[in-house]
Amino acid sequence: MSAVLKHEGVQFRPMRETDLTEIFAIERSAYVHPWTEVLLGDCLRAGYNCWVQVQNGAIIAYGIMSIGAGECHILNICVKPELHNQGYGSAMLDHLLAVAREYDAGIAFLEVRQSNHAAQKIYARAGFNEVGMRSQYYPALVGREDAIILARSLV
Repeated sequence: MSAVLKHEGVQFRPMRETDLTEIFAIERSAYVHPWTEVLLGDCLRAGYNCWVQVQNGAIIAYGIMSIGAGECHILNICVKPELHNQGYGSAMLDHLLAVAREYDAGIAFLEVRQSNHAAQKIYARAGFNEVGMRSQYYPALVGREDAIILARSLV
């Protein structure tokens, strides 16, 4: 599946093994506690739905999602920090949800840091609702941080 965004020259394509170094650089620049390059590669090799947004030959964002048993779980959406607040995260979310529907997923789940209000706004606009909490889920600068569990129907 490929889509062209309103942003000129931006396209989605499946993630490739050769993308991992560039993706890990984005991950490190965006998060205080980034996923490891090994974990990112494991998701790709395990057959998760891994997508990148590319603009002018460079990866600007990526998303990782598992799909099975009629549901999807969005594991990671990351946009280059210098491109935040330009709609790329929302576009990646929309793309992942469209892919999940193609696999007949009826519901989508994800976790978001309790402190990540920008992402929470994106998810609320996309129709996600809070369905639970994971206590002490994420590493934080001091201790751990709770995760809000969000879900939305895809039917």
